[in-house]
Amino acid sequence: MNAVTITRQSKSNLALAFISLGRERKRDMTVFYAFCRVIDDIADSSELSVAEKKKHLTAWREMLRTAVQDEPALARDVRGLINKYSLSPEMLEEIIAGVEMDLSIFQYATFQDLRVYCYRVASAVGLVSIEIFGYRNPRCKEYALELGFALQMTNIIRDVGKDLQVGRIYLPQEDLARCDYSAVELRNRQYNERFVHLMEFEAARAREFFSRAAAALPSEDRRTMVPAEIMGSIYRGLLRRMERDKFRVFEKEYRLGGFEKAGRVAAQLLKSF
Repeated sequence: MNAVTITRQSKSNLALAFISLGRERKRDMTVFYAFCRVIDDIADSSELSVAEKKKHLTAWREMLRTAVQDEPALARDVRGLINKYSLSPEMLEEIIAGVEMDLSIFQYATFQDLRVYCYRVASAVGLVSIEIFGYRNPRCKEYALELGFALQMTNIIRDVGKDLQVGRIYLPQEDLARCDYSAVELRNRQYNERFVHLMEFEAARAREFFSRAAAALPSEDRRTMVPAEIMGSIYRGLLRRMERDKFRVFEKEYRLGGFEKAGRVAAQLLKSF
């Protein structure tokens, strides 16, 4: 399966954001996104054992740096991106390390622990993406870092119920204790005022990251960062919808409709001009 097919089948918000890119950068982002998707799918596979998943991820680490026999075409394309944009292979390895954390960690004690995960699976993705988008001001790196945290925290809030199905709790234990809501209650999907308070606490954290990202975005790079701004707008809308609905994440799968997404895409495109 090639990068374009992988991206189309994902129906991802990230893929939607590519609409603002020129043909060459869109193609390159499609390759990078396909890499992220393949790595994520390995970690989430229900058909592979943990040992097999680790073996596949280790193989991808090797393929980032050198050609191997019978490698997928995507591996060659990813190395092409590394060379073209002078990307650090270590940054892509951070993404692999992030999905690897899901193989052994099922709950986080503190937000500082969770922050490492968020950096690897989201902020590292952003840091690679901005190299492909192109930028002039190095402060864009801070923007990508903070926006990555914001997007991943929004994902974590949205997917609380879905993650429980595979035995994962991303919400830090210290946050549960702060809100007097236990992991047992969470596993039993108990929806009450303390749960809503917990979700409001996490949403406030996500909003703080969104604010930091907005403050860090250099004015001279607003146009090149339109794909990231599209992502940010969609996820802010998603967060607002969950807040207004009091976070009924045990019974609902929140997403924005096509018309609202299109409106947010158009708004960001217009703003860039």
